[in-house]
Amino acid sequence: MQAHDEKTQARAGLLELGSGQVETPIFMPVGTVGTVKTVFQSDLEDKINAPILLGNTYHLYLRPGLDILKAAGGLRSFMGWERPMLTDSGGYQVYSLSKRRKITEKGVEFQSHIDGSKHFFSPERAIEIQRIIGADIIMAFDECPPHPCTYDYAQKSMELTHRWWKRCQNEFDNQPSPYGFKQLLAPIVQGSTFSDLRSASAQFVAGQGAEINAIGGLSVGEPHEDMYAMTELCCSILPSESARYLMGVGTPVNLIECISRGIDMFDCVLPTRNARHGMIYTYNGIINIKNKKWESDFSPLDSESQSQYSQKFTKAYLRHLFASREALGPQIASVHNLSFFLELVRDARKEILAGTFSSWKDEILPGISKRL
Repeated sequence: MQAHDEKTQARAGLLELGSGQVETPIFMPVGTVGTVKTVFQSDLEDKINAPILLGNTYHLYLRPGLDILKAAGGLRSFMGWERPMLTDSGGYQVYSLSKRRKITEKGVEFQSHIDGSKHFFSPERAIEIQRIIGADIIMAFDECPPHPCTYDYAQKSMELTHRWWKRCQNEFDNQPSPYGFKQLLAPIVQGSTFSDLRSASAQFVAGQGAEINAIGGLSVGEPHEDMYAMTELCCSILPSESARYLMGVGTPVNLIECISRGIDMFDCVLPTRNARHGMIYTYNGIINIKNKKWESDFSPLDSESQSQYSQKFTKAYLRHLFASREALGPQIASVHNLSFFLELVRDARKEILAGTFSSWKDEILPGISKRL
């Protein structure tokens, strides 16, 4: 890592990936099925300046399918994205299909949400699929326990995830990258909100020698205080020379709080999902653009942002688009929110490098957390 804040655990680093470099801390927009919803790839590159995207293994496996992706030369070629990409393993989607799946030692049998057809993911199959999708970073197949869950369930789930990691690692080592560039495999810490399980899992993951270590199972409905406590515990154990990825998190406040605890990488659907419903994130607070109070507000979406969209379009205009149900409304909102999230983590990096992250965090949190 390049720099470390003296008053917190915040770090600024650089990921050297097969298809490019990524400065951290970083937020990864979620491109579930080969698209970040409502956002052009050109906007992701030019307006949002996203250096890395996330693709979803479960959804891409079902549609368009592996034959299409392989024939296209991988997902990046298929969707016209030349920058780095990370794929999840499908474990979280299997978790969310609790009524459509059966977990065994061998893997998970599940039903497609599209047509009800039956499929099977094993650790080996998850690695094979992700190799074909062709991401720079691929995730180990894990089991994500629900919240709340019993201690016994969390322990058995964690131990299963550890055994599956070994199988993922063996398959990864025996199966070369099909597209000729380096791919990294990341293990995942589990253990729900039980401190001793999280500690044991983090120690296990720390011993695997991976370049990127992930923390899973902390975006499933637990209180934010528990998320922060478990994140801090895991970061105190995971090696400082490896990047730390907190999966599925979160709000702007979550990002800043978890950066201060030592996290380097994030992903979440919130900026785009909430944008489509009219929720706008700004440095001065969170806006519901559908509210009548913005009808005659001709100020920029976010006067403190450097984003082109945030300065170009007014609150009144965006409210008009949502009231008129124009497709451009969710598109502008999505580009704005993603720009805000990326700008926020870039600002955090600058403050870390300048040695002023702690005071900046105290200054910025009250603004970004309030509702306007």
